[in-house]
Amino acid sequence: MRAMLDKMEETVVIKGRVSKELEVTKYLLKASTKPILFEDLEGYTAVGNLWSTRERVAAAMGTTPSELPGKMLKAMDSPSPPQEIENAPFDRNVLDDFDLRASAIPRFYKTDGGRYVTAGVVVAEHDGIKNMSFHRLMLLDERRFAVRVVPRHLHALHKRAKAKGEELKVAVAIGLCPAVMLSAAMNLELGKNELDVANSLRQLCMNEPVYVKKIRNGLLVPAFAEYVFEGRLTDRIDDEGPFVDITGTVDPVRKQPVMEIDRIYHKDDPIFQMILPGWEEHYLMMGMPREPVIKRAVNVAVPEVHGVRLTEGGCCWLHGIVSITKQKEGDSVNAIMAALGAHPSMKMVTIVDDDIDIYNDQEVEWAVSTRFQGHKGLVMIENARGSSLDPSADETTTKMGIDATKPMGVEGFDRVKPE
Repeated sequence: MRAMLDKMEETVVIKGRVSKELEVTKYLLKASTKPILFEDLEGYTAVGNLWSTRERVAAAMGTTPSELPGKMLKAMDSPSPPQEIENAPFDRNVLDDFDLRASAIPRFYKTDGGRYVTAGVVVAEHDGIKNMSFHRLMLLDERRFAVRVVPRHLHALHKRAKAKGEELKVAVAIGLCPAVMLSAAMNLELGKNELDVANSLRQLCMNEPVYVKKIRNGLLVPAFAEYVFEGRLTDRIDDEGPFVDITGTVDPVRKQPVMEIDRIYHKDDPIFQMILPGWEEHYLMMGMPREPVIKRAVNVAVPEVHGVRLTEGGCCWLHGIVSITKQKEGDSVNAIMAALGAHPSMKMVTIVDDDIDIYNDQEVEWAVSTRFQGHKGLVMIENARGSSLDPSADETTTKMGIDATKPMGVEGFDRVKPE
């Protein structure tokens, strides 16, 4: 990671001593789209805002923002096993005697229930079913975290383990490449290993595999992680939260599973990665993996789909834009329905023509202002299931689609371009 940061000209280096208690947030917010390298986070080296722009994510993978969704989709459809190696850089430092309270884990906001690991990818396996997913971890004491586990795959594996009277073997990998992080945020079917998807994605983008290493509890983890925490998801629960979630609002306290850490591995001179909750990097790591899924669904409804973007203004979660070429009137409405169905958390989607740059908010707003009329281009769906992260939603939400495409066969809607 250090070599990669050295190549990023926009990296901001903070040389002075910084407190783990709230102070990192001040620096991360000051330049929220630039990598911030802390050389002395109470004695540790740490980085935040690393993957806070689409351009930086794509460049690190040797591709472009517009090409990346298609490659993610292809990787989802053709996963391949990563390459196992015998020795990893983190093998040089294996700790059985440690105190997590002395680590680089920070507290970001005054409202937070404690210090949080926010860039941790959890690897788990039970009865041959493997899973890799993002989870926030609130530090409880020297060896334990309270882990936010929503009812998805890690929850399912944990439930199966508990039914057998077992604890679920887990590992938390921190400091990873974008291929692994994006894959960990994908919503795949149970049984499809996200590490296999990450390997295919890295192969497609960079013609390089993802390397993995087996740690002592038998799990295969990304071999070039800066840190790996080896542990168990137990049957005990504890308070987790409050926590500032993706919308920048406070997620409440919940009873969540307790993870016990048995062993820590780390590279020489490791860099602890953190994701500032509720800002650009959080948006992109959570939202970008949903874009190819939306594109696939809309492509079933409309033959030509040029791009999909979950917008930063909508936290890359609640609002989206889809670019299409209409074959006939009504295609935009079909695209709206398909997009909203593919990502149930989205509550507003705007459909534009292929002459609109979906990554340019001014162009998208121009299309809405010149090609949309509410009485005939607005689709409203009431009483739909929405996102639990949307503070404006009740038990259900109202979803909205905006048709900002040109009417077919009618002149006067094209923007004049200078010759």
